[in-house]
Amino acid sequence: MTGKRALVVGAGLAGCEAAWQLATRGITTRLIDMKPGSRTPAHHSNGFAELVCSNSLRSNAWYNAVGLLKEEMRQLGSLILRAADASAVPAGGALAVDRQGFSEYITGVLRDHPLVEIVEQEVDAVPPPPCVIATGPLTSGALAQNIAALPGMRALHFFDAAAPVVTVESLDRDKVYRLDRYGKGVGDYLNCPMNRDEYEAFYQALIQAECAPIHGFEEDRLFEGCMPVESIARRGPLTLAHGPMKPVGLPDPRTGREPYAVVQLRQDDAAATLYNLVGFQTRLKFGEQRRVFGLIPGLANAEFVRYGVMHRNTFLHSPGVLDATYQLMARPGVYFAGQMTGVEGYVESAASGLVAGLSLARTLQGLPPVDFTRRTAIGAIAHYVSTPNTDFQPMHINFGLVEPLGKRISGKRARYEALANRAFDVMEALRCNPLKDAKENGGTFYV
Repeated sequence: MTGKRALVVGAGLAGCEAAWQLATRGITTRLIDMKPGSRTPAHHSNGFAELVCSNSLRSNAWYNAVGLLKEEMRQLGSLILRAADASAVPAGGALAVDRQGFSEYITGVLRDHPLVEIVEQEVDAVPPPPCVIATGPLTSGALAQNIAALPGMRALHFFDAAAPVVTVESLDRDKVYRLDRYGKGVGDYLNCPMNRDEYEAFYQALIQAECAPIHGFEEDRLFEGCMPVESIARRGPLTLAHGPMKPVGLPDPRTGREPYAVVQLRQDDAAATLYNLVGFQTRLKFGEQRRVFGLIPGLANAEFVRYGVMHRNTFLHSPGVLDATYQLMARPGVYFAGQMTGVEGYVESAASGLVAGLSLARTLQGLPPVDFTRRTAIGAIAHYVSTPNTDFQPMHINFGLVEPLGKRISGKRARYEALANRAFDVMEALRCNPLKDAKENGGTFYV
């Protein structure tokens, strides 16, 4: 314990990770969250780190950009990754979690930590430093206005959507088969096959279905990674069959042939009683979801425990405003983290909270900040957010953000493996450098 104190506002993935990074470095941390007294339209529970869209943290392969990011975070003692690994559900090569178990793990760890004080109240103004603001893209009115008034700040917005969840017992298992694409995995996904006539009937019903009205909705402000299925469909009759419903690598074992199209369902809880419709983010009215998605073979009598919804997300124009530690350059000691900074995705949000919390802790301890550089995934996304860019948009981690190798390597897989191995070398150098104040701790290290 250092006697130093910090404040974290928001107990989403980024805020929880920031609070954890601060507390594990001996910083007494007050974590403030608006729940349970208030909720945003996207929230369903009172727990911390609620996953409001998908339950997937995407690929676990270390030679994939988001898989590399997860490995780096594990090496840095990430609470979010510890919780995800502890609450993982079968998902082939991806890391997917039981939403409730994931949230309960994080909530329990932070509530039990002796240096973390939980305060349940809504914050309406940016607090004085030292603090981390991680209130998310649905930051409530007064605070959002206060943030927008900060020096150099500019807010942008886009629309995000979530997919529906159904009970497995309500599926017609005579029409559904279990298989992972290309046989990779042990059959973690359920597949609903369609022939051409079924696909065309579904397509027509989908593009004609009634959508829920959303104030301020603009089709060109949709984030590509969470595009509603009906918006994808309107781009052309075959966009779904070549996109979220592509049948490639999913032959129906009853015929031995690939169907015309496939809807995949992914396990959503540890008990395997709930499954979500992969790639089926939507803003259809609830009754229309029952009707249209009921046309999918196997889902005629599906019981929906959660319908798909859409909400408006706001993010900051961070380049030139935040630095590569997510610190507000005009107000030292004030950090931002999470999707509001312009990182996109659960893992990226948690990574920003990790860097912000770690950086603030080091500042309070009189230590220099750590530049993970663009040679690591965690550094690449931080540099993307902070580097001047007039056409700034929310971004997932990808190898295009990572510093090039400087030499030609044939084959995408080989090139990505080389980038990942170089990142591991950078992380190892940070771990072994005594100037970085590294400490061994159960196979992980803290910079």
